[in-house]
Amino acid sequence: MATNENVTIFNSAFLAVEYVDSLLPENPLQESFKNAWNYMLDNYTKFQIATWGSLIVHEAIYFLFSLPGFLFQFIPYMRRFKIQKDKPETWEGQWKCFKVLLFNHFFIQLPLICGTYYFTEYFNIPYDWERMPRWYLLLARCFGCAVIEDTWHYFLHRLLHHKRIYKYIHKIHHEFQAPFGMEAEYAHPLETLILGTGFFIGIVLLCDHVVLLWAWVTIRLLETIDVHSGYDIPLNPLNLIPFYAGSRHHDFHHMNFVGNYASTFTWWDRIFGTDSHFIAYMEKMKKTEEKTE
Repeated sequence: MATNENVTIFNSAFLAVEYVDSLLPENPLQESFKNAWNYMLDNYTKFQIATWGSLIVHEAIYFLFSLPGFLFQFIPYMRRFKIQKDKPETWEGQWKCFKVLLFNHFFIQLPLICGTYYFTEYFNIPYDWERMPRWYLLLARCFGCAVIEDTWHYFLHRLLHHKRIYKYIHKIHHEFQAPFGMEAEYAHPLETLILGTGFFIGIVLLCDHVVLLWAWVTIRLLETIDVHSGYDIPLNPLNLIPFYAGSRHHDFHHMNFVGNYASTFTWWDRIFGTDSHFIAYMEKMKKTEEKTE
């Protein structure tokens, strides 16, 4: 009975979203996007699209999203939004981070990306424009991927903080006590594989078109670079997402080394009480601000 009610609710929600979508004006960029997509299909093989296309998307999105945070250090006005003001970025640290990133991206992640084509072939994942999902279905699947990744990340990340293994793997990521956007994927190769597995679980379970691979990697990179940015920017639209952790939540993890283990949402930390130090810290900061006013 409950199952039938849940199905009815989901069907009603789906119909409501479809109705809203029908009322929206036609996307003026859709025809251009369609032509570009079909041009790609006509001029490149599936292997080239799945492999080199995915690599280009990852590298372009990663460094594009990291650029604002990099520029903020040169803008005096933006310093007021930096969370750990006493720990500015250094050229030495950023250069070291960049070199490790290049190694991880091309010697760890690229071999994994090379398997994308074989994954799409094995599961008959379509590439064509005609079977590309509507935007709201794409967003729903990306949300599902985020929930799955966040769950995996919480428990495996917490395990990596165990005192017997922390110094061998995860300690590298914590070399920067005050994180910055580009540092999001600065990690031991084993950590890249362990925590990165959570990214692929959602793809295996939910992927119905190759475009989901690129949509999900875009959303995941946007999120992880934001929480590592080291800046709490007012009116950040990501903070409108219910239960979104945000930069302060993860910045405290780097500052305190324990607690706040989730990647995207706050519910696992709240359920297991691993955000207790963070809550106490925020209450203390609030009282301090009230006294200074």
